[in-house]
Amino acid sequence: MRWNVHGERPVYESPWVRVGLVDVEVPGGGRFEHHVVRVPRPAVGCVVHDPGRGVLLLWRHRFITDTWGWEVPAGGVDEGEPLEQAAVREVLEETGWRPGPLEPLCRYHPSNGLSDQRFHCFLARGAEPAGEPSDPAESERVAWVPVPEVRRLIGANEMLDGLSLTALSFALAFGRLG
Repeated sequence: MRWNVHGERPVYESPWVRVGLVDVEVPGGGRFEHHVVRVPRPAVGCVVHDPGRGVLLLWRHRFITDTWGWEVPAGGVDEGEPLEQAAVREVLEETGWRPGPLEPLCRYHPSNGLSDQRFHCFLARGAEPAGEPSDPAESERVAWVPVPEVRRLIGANEMLDGLSLTALSFALAFGRLG
């Protein structure tokens, strides 16, 4: 059943996120306000795979959850920037590697009961070194992680970043890393 939307009012706004209350009506279930997080720009992530090296990952700390973990290069899309261009830019900025040809991997809403945030994931076939990462605050280290170790990290519940987990699981499930 489709919920009816009667309006929305902002509670908080910034250039990165907007929190609102939406006046919704559920057929046969009443009318109420539902909180929603609006994210105006999509994000991209890129699984960079080289058959001889593995997958290019960043080891980083996330202060919000106070966790450390491996992640694929990812970030926000600039206004008017094509998704593929954003993915290349993020890989280069965060790792210092220029990704090879990109192909779409998956797209999804990570929490569609709460937010309209959108992720677009790509697969890069290889990469060439291009220098040091331009944003050293992104990670503690950058490394090529062999595919069997990536599988182990996922299976052992040691990869906690949702974008990375989704992109890598998708790539593994559909044989895109072999």
